[in-house]
Parts: sequence; C-alpha cells; structure tokens
Amino acid sequence: MSNTVKQLKAAARPKSGKGAARAVRRENRIPAVIYGGGEAPLGISLDHNEAQKLIFAGHFLTTLFDIEVDGKKTRVIPRDYQLDPVKDIPLHVDFMRLKEGQKIRVEVPVHVLNHEASPGIKRGGTVNVVLHAIEMLAPADAIPESVDVDLTGVEIGTSIHIKSIKLPAGCVPLDKSDFTLVTVVASSGMKDEPAAAAPAEAAAAPAAKK
Repeated sequence: MSNTVKQLKAAARPKSGKGAARAVRRENRIPAVIYGGGEAPLGISLDHNEAQKLIFAGHFLTTLFDIEVDGKKTRVIPRDYQLDPVKDIPLHVDFMRLKEGQKIRVEVPVHVLNHEASPGIKRGGTVNVVLHAIEMLAPADAIPESVDVDLTGVEIGTSIHIKSIKLPAGCVPLDKSDFTLVTVVASSGMKDEPAAAAPAEAAAAPAAKK
C-alpha cells in the first residue's frame, strides 16, 4: 500500500498565465496548482530539482503528499504533470486536494508473481498480460501500489480474471465485468510441434503396411 505521505515544501504563486510560468521556470522552479476539495485553485511553485527527482522516481501519481505553503499543509495527490517534449524535464504539475475518507480514481499497475511456480510455464508456456493496469476507486489514504497476480499452480490454457483476485480493502474496479488480467498460453514452438509430427506419421504409415 502507498500509505506513506511525503512532505513537500512549495511557494505561493500569485500570478498565473504563460508569462508568469516562464518567470517561475527561470528561477529553477516548476509552476504547479492545487485544486479541488471545494476550495479555490492555489497556484504554487516547486523546487525544480526536488520535483524532478520525485517524478522520475516512480509511483509519482499514486503517492500522497503534504504540501506546505506559508506554514499551512495540504494533503494532495498528483493528478498530472507535463514534460518538455525535447528536454524531457517537468514543466507543470497538477495536484488534487484530498479530504478524510475520500475515494479517488487511480490506475493501479498489474504485477505478475511466481512465474517459477507455474507448471504451464515450466512446460514452455508463455505469460500473456492482457491488462497492464486497472482503473479503480481507492481510498485516498490507502492506494495500492499494485494488483498482484499469482501464477502458482497455473497451467497452460488458464485465464486469470479480476474476480479471482483479492483486492485491497475499499478498492473497486470501475469496470464491473469479470475481465481477464493474465493468461498462460502455449508458445509458438509448442503449437508447431503437432503440425511437424503429422508429416512424419503420414510417411511412417505406408512403411508399416509393407
């Protein structure tokens, strides 16, 4: 679970617009905004180096932050960020305010575990990840880092569906169907084996009659 809340200091950014944003970036800071929660949007700026490390460290969009501005802390979650298409550096970050008990819409990655414990894979089968992330509603203070699919005992031809997975408490997929997450299928080499054996069997048949 992503229960750890990271601390982040920011400066108020009273001016908005492209010109003001460029001025912020010239100061080696990143313009950002905090919105939602029934309050007016709050323009802020972040230290460029610190924000860039957080964004590229992974799990940024599912990490909770307490952002401190002028001594006041606000619990938020990042909802989006923009990168420079050429330099690949952050240009802007959007944060959403969170209230106690609130559920939010998130995309949670699917992780496949215990490949070595699958008899189907041991016989040459291949894992096919049908869905790499699941869109779901999750408690803001308990966002799962992943949905884990265990391949222990799974044979070739098996499909693993969402309803067979135990999800973290309070998490509900937006898609209500029993959709497929992962399948274990025969590899192309295994599929070709019967076809290759057929001509050999056909050639052996006349020889047997003689």
